[in-house]
Amino acid sequence: MRATLRTCTLPGIALWCGLAAACLASDTPGRPMAARVPTFPWVRQAPPLPPPQGPVIRVSTVDELFAAAEKVPPGGTILLADGHYILPRYFELHADGVTLRSASGRRDRVVLDGAQSRHIELVGIRKAKDVTIADLTIQNIRANGFKINADLGANRVRIYNCVIHNIWQRGIKGPAVPLDREDLRPTDCRVEYCLFYNDRPKQFADDPSDRPDTFDGNYIGGIDVMFARRWVIADNVFVGIQGRTRQGRGAVFLWHDAQECIVQRNVIVDCDSGICLGNSYRPAHIAIHATGCIVRNNFVVRCPENGILADYTRDCRIVHNSIHDPHSRLRRLIRLVHDNEGLVVANNLLSGPEMRIETTSKVQFRGNVTRPLAEAFVDPAGGNLHLARFVAGVCDAAEPLAEVSEDFDREPRGPRPDVGADELPPSPPLQ
Repeated sequence: MRATLRTCTLPGIALWCGLAAACLASDTPGRPMAARVPTFPWVRQAPPLPPPQGPVIRVSTVDELFAAAEKVPPGGTILLADGHYILPRYFELHADGVTLRSASGRRDRVVLDGAQSRHIELVGIRKAKDVTIADLTIQNIRANGFKINADLGANRVRIYNCVIHNIWQRGIKGPAVPLDREDLRPTDCRVEYCLFYNDRPKQFADDPSDRPDTFDGNYIGGIDVMFARRWVIADNVFVGIQGRTRQGRGAVFLWHDAQECIVQRNVIVDCDSGICLGNSYRPAHIAIHATGCIVRNNFVVRCPENGILADYTRDCRIVHNSIHDPHSRLRRLIRLVHDNEGLVVANNLLSGPEMRIETTSKVQFRGNVTRPLAEAFVDPAGGNLHLARFVAGVCDAAEPLAEVSEDFDREPRGPRPDVGADELPPSPPLQ
């Protein structure tokens, strides 16, 4: 599989905003041409879901979709026919075990569009557990694309193989819950194989609440979750999540007492901030933003505010990530701020400036490498930080870590692993 991933890569592919982007337009008669979206052929594709179990409701119109949400029984499935669904209002699921998915399994062929919605949120889950939303696109909404209303009883939600496009506050939002309600903490949610992208930086017209006297057009991010516990955010791609002045929030932003979350094998390109464990804003009732979280095997390219941030964390791990931004304007490929007791930062590959260490906590630094490496990657401009060749001091140069037994492609790491997210495969023997 690894050879396939390397040989199909084209220079500069997958870039957002004026660079090479491939068109996924459909040739289905009568269906609108799909927007031009960034593609990453070297990223692992989502395995297809199994056939639906339990009762199935098939829908092909907006009215049928809203009706199905009211009558689908627990454990049932709503199957959407290919089409462009203009939603007039907020759409919500509120039955346990429900699945909402495209019938074709093609996420580009089912589009839920909020451009004409009278509400500022698009798709939500309330009073429901074990909900899955898969194989579809959401786009064009002022505030939140997917809203996991944990404060209203939503839990164990899975967002799988979806496209989140032109969402102007948060692609996925998990709001605050009361500190004394552990039962409401959003737990065991998964976000996998999704593409988050915006066509351009946010503008004032996209969100009237984001004004010069509030966030100056920068209140925007990919995934923003408070009080998350045991979330898995894996195998996603984030492109062009940018504020008006390039000071937006994280593509992945976990804070307000997030616990034991895993952020792995994601690709983040041209976003203002990459992966943020915490934030310098910490309200009085929050002691730690992230505890026991691990960030591993991610590719992060050109995220000027922060590549990877740890800010008010405890016992977290930032390990085996590859970060490329040699001209970073703020020099924050990895940034450590405020309290970070028990933090381990190990075997990361930084192609650009040294880490920004602004913490007095005792942090374990082991095996990190910082040096210009653009020529060593397959296609750094397009986000592909696979190693193109053997690099002395990087390949076979890291200490094994029990928590990172595989690399970005899920290839095993041996007793002498490579620094960074990618494990260069061994050269074939000469014939």
